[in-house]
This record gives sequence, structure tokens and C-alpha cells, in this order.
Amino acid sequence: MTLTATCHCGATRIDILKAPEGARTCNCTYCHRVGAVWAYFAPGDVTIHSATHDRTYSASGGLNQHHFCGHCGGNTHGDSPDWASAYNADGTPKGEAGVVPEQRIVAINMRMVDGFDLNSLPVEALDGRNNW
Repeated sequence: MTLTATCHCGATRIDILKAPEGARTCNCTYCHRVGAVWAYFAPGDVTIHSATHDRTYSASGGLNQHHFCGHCGGNTHGDSPDWASAYNADGTPKGEAGVVPEQRIVAINMRMVDGFDLNSLPVEALDGRNNW
């Protein structure tokens, strides 16, 4: 089952090879403003077919990259280290503190997938404002 995420104007189109098993919301200063529902995928499970007006924003020197359409403003996806591999949802380390994972992960804003029932997806609320 392939899902397709698009920005509002259609300039960015991303195929996801499988439906997510869960998603997350976050109240960090960025995510709170965009209202995204993030589902996470290995880079190989995501294909970006077009990103004509792709722009990125990073408050972390490029470590975490938020992608949005420069034409319509739709916040489509993100690219970051796989923080969940090294840290628990409450921000505590799973092992050594201060580790930046080498493996990267792609976050897709599931609000950009037309016809996908967000109510069918378990959504975990993360406290990104206070935990990292």
C-alpha cells in the first residue's frame, strides 16, 4: 500500500511504501507552530518524486531539517538523526548521554496525505519543549 504526501499546491510529492504503525505530535517551539502529525520512516521507504519549491529550515545548524514548499508553505517532511534509537520519548538516553545517532530518519507530516484517516493511527504526544 503506497501512500502519497503532497503539499497544498502539489509541487512536493512524496511516496511512502507502507502505512505507519503510529505517529507523534510534538510541542517543541517548531512543531507546535506547524501542527504536524509526524510518522517516521527509514529513508529507503520514502521516495521524493518532486520538490520543485522545496525549502528547508533548521534551528540546529542543519542537523534537523524541516522541509516545506516555498510556493504554498506546506510543511511536508523532515530529515534528522534517528533520535528514537538513542533516546526515550521523555528525553532520557537509552545508553550514553549526548550521543548523536549516525542513522538518519525521515518524518512525514501525515496531515499531507489526502484520504488517510488520522483517527486510525495511534498518536503519541511528545513533550519536546521540555525534554530536549
